[in-house]
Amino acid sequence: MKNYLLFDLDGTLTDPKEGICTCVQYALSSFGIDEPDLDKLEPFIGPPLKESFMEFYQMSEEQAEAAVEKYRERFRDKGIFENELYNWVPEMLRALNSKGMFMAVASSKPTVFVRQILEHFNIAKYFKVVVGSELDGTRTDKAEVIEEALRQLFGEKPVDKSKVYMIGDRRHDVEGAHAYGVDAVGVTYGYGGMEELKEAKADYIVRSVAELEKFLLRGTEETQKLTTFQRIMQMLVPFLLFILVRNIGMNIGVMLLVTLGNSIPGGDFLFVRNGEGALEALTGNGSVIVSTLGFIAGAAAIFNIAKRTLAKAAEDMKLTHIKEEPGKSYLLMGIAAVGLAIGFNVLLELTGVIDNSAVYEAVAEAQYAAILPLGLVCFGLITPIAEELLFRGIIYNCVRRYLKPIAAMVMSSALFAMYHGNSVQGIYAFAMGCLMVYAYEYFGDFRMAVAVHVISNVLIYCISYQPGVAALFLNWPVCILCLAFGGGSLWLLNKEKKIYG
Repeated sequence: MKNYLLFDLDGTLTDPKEGICTCVQYALSSFGIDEPDLDKLEPFIGPPLKESFMEFYQMSEEQAEAAVEKYRERFRDKGIFENELYNWVPEMLRALNSKGMFMAVASSKPTVFVRQILEHFNIAKYFKVVVGSELDGTRTDKAEVIEEALRQLFGEKPVDKSKVYMIGDRRHDVEGAHAYGVDAVGVTYGYGGMEELKEAKADYIVRSVAELEKFLLRGTEETQKLTTFQRIMQMLVPFLLFILVRNIGMNIGVMLLVTLGNSIPGGDFLFVRNGEGALEALTGNGSVIVSTLGFIAGAAAIFNIAKRTLAKAAEDMKLTHIKEEPGKSYLLMGIAAVGLAIGFNVLLELTGVIDNSAVYEAVAEAQYAAILPLGLVCFGLITPIAEELLFRGIIYNCVRRYLKPIAAMVMSSALFAMYHGNSVQGIYAFAMGCLMVYAYEYFGDFRMAVAVHVISNVLIYCISYQPGVAALFLNWPVCILCLAFGGGSLWLLNKEKKIYG
């Protein structure tokens, strides 16, 4: 949670269209330019006036300075109050203030005018600092305004840029924030619009004041209400519920199959019988069916919890994933999943880690004792979906509310590793768990974590099912090549968009 908030004024807190555009119209008329359509003057809202006169009407620097003076001639007494607050702004500021947020206004408008407007609308009391440009034309660059606002806001303390949001509606707000090194929140209800904010690469984009309030307050209520013990229980209860119901489901599955086995003759597909025809044990097929029933039961038990948690996370993530990812990103993630899944498995085999784990060998023997289609349904589809609901859907998102995303990645992946109960699957689960979290964060879509899990499980199950096929991969060149392809794909993805700064 970031608690130092810099707000632009025009197009973010207030709608200044009538005042600004009418004053621009007044200034242009002094140059013999008649512009009756105020809508055409909307680009003047937000950016520094001098630059706008030069850009949109090809004025020289001297002419632009004269136009600014004519603009202010009308603005000082009349235009300044031809303005109105956006709906819900006072309520949002009140809510943010009640949560202890440190708020400032950082505007390209002269500071004296900004203060008058804030006082006029009775919202000046919410801002600890008000910074704008100077009447002499200095400090019009947004990065300079942001720097000065944060210097005053932090006072004697060093400025912590990781705790700051710059909130504005135009590209110069975003560019100024990035130039100074802080995250930018774009608002589309102002005058920049979605495309301008996307092009400027706003870190987050919201569509309304209500959505902005919800975004800025995310996590504050839970952080204040929940103790450390309660936060741990948020993760522990679903985990224990999943394990308990999964085991109960498996026991019920065994009973059902035994009942079925006693009622029909034969049944060699599911049962091992002694010489008298009595049931002795389940076959590999029977064991896998029991596992499948257990995982379905476990997933069903936590489904509603996962659904609520994922819905909350999706609401947050959609603000950072406005732009649709290109097809090449999905291809690179697929290559990363394939390359790292094969590479890590071969590495564990070549280094002897697998040979030293009797527990893993017993698990692998049971998994590969079923026919291929049955094994793929259980371990390639049902198990990944169930585990993703728990570990990425619930546990990762719970940890992410209180820790930075990369710390949440490590913690949730470590829990995923311990859950497997043996060193081989633990090492592999930690590495692939990190990849699943990365896919989730990169695309802002839980289904991508599921897809990576399914792809890696299906691939490794198919390769390992036939010892002859598996032997073809067990050499260092294949290991190094696969890891290089997987790591290279992640490098290319990260080059395109950094998830962890």
